[in-house]
Formats: sequence, C-alpha cells, structure tokens
Amino acid sequence: MKSRSKLLLGLAGAGILAAGLAWQISAPRSFDASAFADLKGDHKAGEMVFWAAGCASCHMAEGGDPLVLAGGQGFATQFGTFYAPNISPDPIAGIGGWSPAEFARAITQGVSPDGAHYFPALPYVAYAKMTPQDVADLKAYMDWLPANATPNKAHDVPFPFNMRRSLGLWKALFADSSYVITADLTPVQERGRYIAETLAHCGECHTPRNGLGGLDRSKWLQGAPSADGKSRVPNIAGLSWSDEELMTYFTTGFTPDYDSVGGHMAHVVENMAKLPESDRAALIAYLRLVPPAAP
Repeated sequence: MKSRSKLLLGLAGAGILAAGLAWQISAPRSFDASAFADLKGDHKAGEMVFWAAGCASCHMAEGGDPLVLAGGQGFATQFGTFYAPNISPDPIAGIGGWSPAEFARAITQGVSPDGAHYFPALPYVAYAKMTPQDVADLKAYMDWLPANATPNKAHDVPFPFNMRRSLGLWKALFADSSYVITADLTPVQERGRYIAETLAHCGECHTPRNGLGGLDRSKWLQGAPSADGKSRVPNIAGLSWSDEELMTYFTTGFTPDYDSVGGHMAHVVENMAKLPESDRAALIAYLRLVPPAAP
C-alpha cells in the first residue's frame, strides 16, 4: 500500500513538474526593441513592403478597398476558421495605438501588445526574417492608410486549439525562421529569397504541413493541400516555365497555356505586379534555386 502511495505521489510530482516546465517553455519570448528604437519609418518605402507582404490580401474586407484594412475575411482550416483582424490605424478597433516595437513584436514573433500568442495564420515565422528598417517602413505606411472602426470578429477555433498559451509550445517545435535555400547567392538571388521566404511567405501555402501545422521544410514549395482541404496548392519547385513566361504570369496572371490565375493566388499576382520588375526577376531567380521534388 505504501509503495502504491509513493508511486502515485511520484507521478503527481512528475506531472506538476512537467506542467511547470511546459508553462515556462510556452511563455512568449522576451523581445529586444533596441533595434527599432532609433528607426524612422518611410511610408513610401513601406508601400513596396506592404504589397510584397500581401497585407491587403487577407486584411481588407471581403470585396472591399485593399487600402482599408478592416479585416473580417474568414479562412477555414483543419483547426477551425480564423478571421483576419482589423489592422487599420484606428486606435481602438485597429492597431493605430501600437508603438513601433509592439508592431515589430507582433509581426516577427507573433505576440500581441498584451503578451498573448497569435495564431500562425499570421505568417510571423516568415516575417521574423524581415529587416528592422522594412518593419519600420511598413508600420509608417500602414499608419498612413485610412482608419476604420469595424470591430474584430472572434475566431471560430475549437478546444484545444483555441488555447493560445499552447502556441508557445508550437513555436518551440515548428517556428524555424532560418532560410531554406542557403547556398552562396548573388545579390539578385538574395533579394528573391527575401521576397519568397520572408515577405511573400510563399512556403506558407506551397509547402506541405504535418498534423500539427508545422511546415515540412524537406518538401519546400512542392505543393500542399489547401488550408480548408478542398483543393490543392500547386508544386512550384522546379518549374518548367521559362523566365519570360514566369514574368508574364507574375505581371498579368496569364499562364503559358492561356489560362489565368484564380483563387487567392490572384491577390498574390496583383501584389507582385505592383513591385518593381527587378523584384519579380529576383523572385524568378530564386525559384530557379529551389530543387524539384524527387521522382
């Protein structure tokens, strides 16, 4: 009887210790705001960051003006439906009251101003590689956009996925913000990598995920089921299209077989078309570096 009591006490102690360790690991990391302290954002430079990062594609109202970031679009996934929040400069409904450091922590670490984890529907794992100046410029541009007072819509995410503290454990397991393509790159290829792996976060849709939503980086850009599981996002690793065909696609949305882009990718092409042609050329140069899927 005594040995059984000792066993139960030991298990209880181990459980408490494990819970405490999990609580500690799942806490948001401390954030060093010193890199942003003396930066002054340039809203004109921030406009290009805004389009490359695809902010309007998710945060504009359904069918609304892409420069009014009222939020509200729903994104169905296997974990529930996420609704894009209002990120207009409204001080109450949006992010107008956020400091530059709070904004930087949100988009590069996925932590809100009040210290809660954001769901990775916000691609902060990719944005973590943004340069501090690009973050400051983006904030300056977004502050320059029209404010909108539309309140945020609560996510429809069931238990246990709605437990935000558990996202700290998810980050510890899957938030790998290192670059996937690490060969010696030319300046053009480096720019293309920055656009593809950081700002445009191409891997978020085009790379398959495991059962907990972590990216399978060994199959980078090799295609994946859509977030809602109803279709498939295509493989863009080892594309056979010519550079000219890719440039036409990223500029106009027309494919080599006379089809046109559809779905959410139409927003991506609209964003890419607003960038300098040199950025689209850099993106193409990067895609040439991505190894194709094994036969």
